[in-house]
Parts: sequence; structure tokens; C-alpha cells
Amino acid sequence: MPAPRIKSPRALVAESGADREGHGLKRTMGLFQLICFGVGAIVGTGIFVGLSDSVAQAGPAVVVSYVLAAITCVFTAFSFAELGGAIPVSGSSYSFAYAGLGESTAFLVGWCLLLEYGVSISAVAVGWSQYVNELLHSLTGVQLPAALSAGPGDGGFVNLPAVIVIAMASVLLVRGVRESARATAAMAAVKLVILLAFCAIGYSAFKHGNLTPFSPAGLGGIGAGTTAAFFSYIGFDAITTAGEEAKNPRRDIPVAIMVCMGIVTVLYCAVALAAIGAIGGGQVAGRPAALSYVVNEVTGSTAGGGVIAFGAVVAIASVVLAVMYGQTRILMSMSRDGLIPRVFEKVDPKTATPVAGTLIVAVVFALPAAFASLDAVMNLCTIGTLAIMAVVNIAVLALRRREPGLTRSFRVPLYPVGPLLGVGFCLYLMYETGWRTWLQFAVFLVVGLAIYVAYGRRHSTLATAAPEVTASAAAEREPQAV
Repeated sequence: MPAPRIKSPRALVAESGADREGHGLKRTMGLFQLICFGVGAIVGTGIFVGLSDSVAQAGPAVVVSYVLAAITCVFTAFSFAELGGAIPVSGSSYSFAYAGLGESTAFLVGWCLLLEYGVSISAVAVGWSQYVNELLHSLTGVQLPAALSAGPGDGGFVNLPAVIVIAMASVLLVRGVRESARATAAMAAVKLVILLAFCAIGYSAFKHGNLTPFSPAGLGGIGAGTTAAFFSYIGFDAITTAGEEAKNPRRDIPVAIMVCMGIVTVLYCAVALAAIGAIGGGQVAGRPAALSYVVNEVTGSTAGGGVIAFGAVVAIASVVLAVMYGQTRILMSMSRDGLIPRVFEKVDPKTATPVAGTLIVAVVFALPAAFASLDAVMNLCTIGTLAIMAVVNIAVLALRRREPGLTRSFRVPLYPVGPLLGVGFCLYLMYETGWRTWLQFAVFLVVGLAIYVAYGRRHSTLATAAPEVTASAAAEREPQAV
């Protein structure tokens, strides 16, 4: 059996130019911008739209679900922080898998990332459309017709607002990362202020009786709520895709990941308690634009709900921007390695951005947002994301053994227990998605593997150098075995 094609961390960093200027990209993002970028990538549809779905599963115990989802993410966030500081390149988990487990696993991780980011961007854009309608109704008393604000699967013809937000994000990304970072920082500040204002309103009407029964569906409901709540945390890994555009990635990326996870977890729990405590879980569950509804009920006016809707419009737009950024950088790394067509790695010398790749991503992600009902693939997106997170934890274990001398600006606490717990939590939430989702995921992986065999393996930059790489890897391992 041939040895796996593994690209060493040093080779990944050298090829990307990550210790200088990354592959035509410019280093413009400091720690504050990275934190804002992370908050921008995470806080959006998950809390503004997805809260009602999580409450429908767990009731007031949704707070426990958010904490469990956060614990799952925190253990993996430790692993992302270690690898992001040690291998500061744009490929994120794809590159980490390449260095730790080999090319075929890395390609499947990239394939799953396309699912994670693609479905999440499209779903976020659909959620943005809901709040645009809510904002329009608050300001003018009218809404967009269903034919122009929903896809065929949801009773309309085309979801025009969803297409518009993706188009706006792509234009901003093409202009340059400095402009994108500034816009993301501004939008992150707006969404945090709006959510803090929501908490103030919600807690002013808080009734302890609304928290009973605390867990109407028992542990099963909490588990299902955790799986639903997990979608709210998708995006924190996008911070590591800025490895070639951060000013000091080895120091700042681990710090940004930890700070973002802390901010987001506290914020989610506070918002969930405020919403349920104000009007009860039964009224929050399954309700579109739930936060606006809560404020309208508490204040007796649509003005407050309009403010929340404005915050949601800004918040969700920032998620589209940040996640699209991450997807284009991952595709750029895969293209640089020859696993996908070279068009994705081309960087415009004027804007220092992958213009062609960004526009392709915008078109591909806009189509399902405009016409498809995404409910059927949300669990598939979740299981794919959890699989990626499990692989990143395993990559930490593999690289600690293979590359003990690798410079690590951050180390996973409680090693090796931390990464193993990360894998365990991911597997538990994957189990909660159900056997139908597992079957869909297996088919999805088989398709990805077929694409790798048909194209990626033959066009890989390591294809002609595989013997030398294998020999080099063996030579590197031999002294460590003495």
C-alpha cells in the first residue's frame, strides 16, 4: 500500500509565503480585526433565526444545549488555535489535514468545507431575507411579495434578497481584505450593541415561571437542541483562513479564536434566557424572526422589533461576508496544491484578492439561496462540519507525534485528553443527526473521493514528487524513533 502523500508544515508555510507576504496577499489584519472577523463569522442566523429551532427541541434547557455545543467547539477550538499558530496559511482545516493525515483526507476535508460553507452561506442568506422583510414591514408596513422573497420550495419563485446579500459580499471581498475587515468590524459592533439592547429589554420583562418546565423533552430534547445549536457556532474556524493576511498570525490567531468563543457563548446564553424569560419557550419555538417578535411583545410596539430586525440584517450580512472570505481562501490553497483547477489560486495584483475565485463562489452559493429549500441538507451540513472538527483534533495528535519540534505558539491544554474529548463530542453530535444523515454523508464522501481520484490525485503538485516526499518523510521520522 503506497504511503500517504503528506505535506510537511514547513512546506505548507514556505509555499504560501506565510512568513513573508502570503501568495500575493497582504498582511493587513491585526488582533482586533481578527476578533471582529470571528464574531462576524459566527454571530448571525444561528441566534437571530436558529434560536427558535433550538428552543423547539430543548425548551428553556436550550441554554444547556448552547453550553454543550460550546464545549464541543471549545475543545476543537483549542486544536484550531494550536494548528493555526503553527501553520499560519489560508487553508485552515484543509491544510492541517494535509500536514497531519495526508492528501486524500485533506481533499475530503476541503470537500466537506465546501458543503459547510456553501450550505451555511446559502442558509444565512435566506435568513437575511426574512429579516429584510421584517425590517421593511416595520418601516413601511409592506413586505416583499412571496414570489420575490422565497424559493420554489418555500412557496415563492426566487429569493431575491438572498442573492443581493451574496452579491454585495462578493463585491466587497473583491475590493480588498482591508475594506472587508473594516466593514466586518463595523457590522460586528452593530450586532453586539443590538443583542445587548435585546437582553436589556428581555430581562426587563423576565418571569421565572416562563422557565418551567425547564426541560420538557428531557435529555433527548437537550441532545437534539445541542445539534441544532451547534449550527450557531459554525464559522469560528474561518479565523484560521486569515493566516496569510494577519499581521502576526502565530500570536494573534490563537488569541482571536479563544476570545471569540468566550464572547459568543456568553452572548448566546444571555439572549436565549432573555427571550424565553420574557414570553416563554412556547411562543419562541418555531417562530420566524423570533427576536423581533419578543421585543414587539414586550414593548407593545413594532418600533423595537424594527431595530432588532435592522441589527439582524447587519449581523447576517457580516456572516455572509466572513464565511465567503474563508471559502475563497480555502479554495485558493487547494488550487495551489493542484487538487482543483488553478483559476481559484489567481490573485489580482491590484486588489490582492482572488477575484475570479470569489466571483465563482458567489454564483455557486447564490443559486441554492435563490431557488432551493435548504432544510433537507442542514443536518448534512452539520455532520460534515463535525467530521472536519474531528479530523482537526486527530491532526493535532498526528503532528505532535510526527513533528515534535514544530514551533507552536499555543498548545492544546490537557494533551492528549483535550483533542480526544474534542473527537468524542463531535462523534456524539454526529450520532444525534440520525441514520438518514449518515447515509447522505456517506454518499457525499464517495462522490468527493471519486472527484479526487479522477482529478485531484492526478493533478496534485505532489504527484510527480511523491517518491521524494515519502523518502523525506521517512528520513524525518527516522531520527525521532532513535
